[in-house]
Amino acid sequence: MAKIEPITAAEAVAAPAPGTVATDGPPPNQAGGTLTIDLGALIANWRSLGRRVMPAECAAVVKANAYGLGIEQVVPALAKAGCKTFFVADLSEARRVRAVAPDAAIYVLSGVMPNTGPAFAEIKAKPVINSTVELAEWDAFVAGSGWHGGAALHVDTGMNRLGVSINDAAALAPRIRAENHGIHLLMSHFACADEPEHSLNDKQIKLFREVRLLYRGIPSSLANSSGVFLSDAAHCDVVRPGVALYGVNPTPGKPNPMQPVVGLKARVVQVRNVTRGETVGYNGTWTARRATRIAVIAAGYADGFLRASSATDETPGGAAIVAGKRCPIAGRVSMDLTALDVSELAEGAVRRGDMVTLIGDDLTLDDVARGAGTIGYEVLTSLGRRYHRVYVKG
Repeated sequence: MAKIEPITAAEAVAAPAPGTVATDGPPPNQAGGTLTIDLGALIANWRSLGRRVMPAECAAVVKANAYGLGIEQVVPALAKAGCKTFFVADLSEARRVRAVAPDAAIYVLSGVMPNTGPAFAEIKAKPVINSTVELAEWDAFVAGSGWHGGAALHVDTGMNRLGVSINDAAALAPRIRAENHGIHLLMSHFACADEPEHSLNDKQIKLFREVRLLYRGIPSSLANSSGVFLSDAAHCDVVRPGVALYGVNPTPGKPNPMQPVVGLKARVVQVRNVTRGETVGYNGTWTARRATRIAVIAAGYADGFLRASSATDETPGGAAIVAGKRCPIAGRVSMDLTALDVSELAEGAVRRGDMVTLIGDDLTLDDVARGAGTIGYEVLTSLGRRYHRVYVKG
């Protein structure tokens, strides 16, 4: 992992100096692009979600390296703002969170893998128990070690992915009468919260309510980012927003209630002319229908600029903003390079060394995802390590 260093005067030329708190990755003049993460917007999003669910606690999901933006930068910012509970995917992520948030509650969503009990105790993390087999292994570890750090019990209410069944949850409920029952959180997970009218949402809320009645006194959690925007009945005691914190719209089809967090610019490495009838990129899938000017930028799928954004003669792909105008991708996105059709720009409007916008201005994360036929989650978690990264506070 690259060492985080304060920004230098030389770097300030290519990075937003006001409010800069840290940089990461290669120097700006040696990188193909600059990724800017607005920690102030991130905190504002967390606070906005927290106000929406009061008096429930607003936790934060920081799995997948804080959705690609950096655990070591995102978690301290949220913790300083008042976030007390974090959810991660696995123990390695939990260890990184513990290193920068010594007092936080940390839940590991993937649960207990064989012989990992001591690691949970070492970093004071709590597993999310996803099956009765896991629960038996965890109970055996607790009995043998005397560790009483607690765990969450995940109940499957309709996702059919992880979690104990409703019947198993009912059978396990009497254990909460014991003094050291070890269940610190009861949780489930929405399957369709981003589709508010989907009938499964109401079904899951009702099923989870029935289970909660069996576990009176145990805090409960159901809502993810989109679940926050369902009825109050979805909020329970703790909500677990993830992608909304990072600026992706949790209410598809409606105006985005979240502030943008990520900005991405890539450098132009060459501007060239292509005559009518010539093709651009691998396999010749895009043909110039007129005399065309192409700007080649230093970003490709190795940087998380998804190959699915490619354009063909039959199918338009993604776009970038060049000199203030949205310009379409021409041909296939390759590993390190992407071609843009900049024919609509005035001659000389874009030159070698200029920066173009891949995320930002009026090209949102959700726009980029649509251009690749995917979702904002994938765009965020694919962002590469070759960018110069700049962390700023509002």
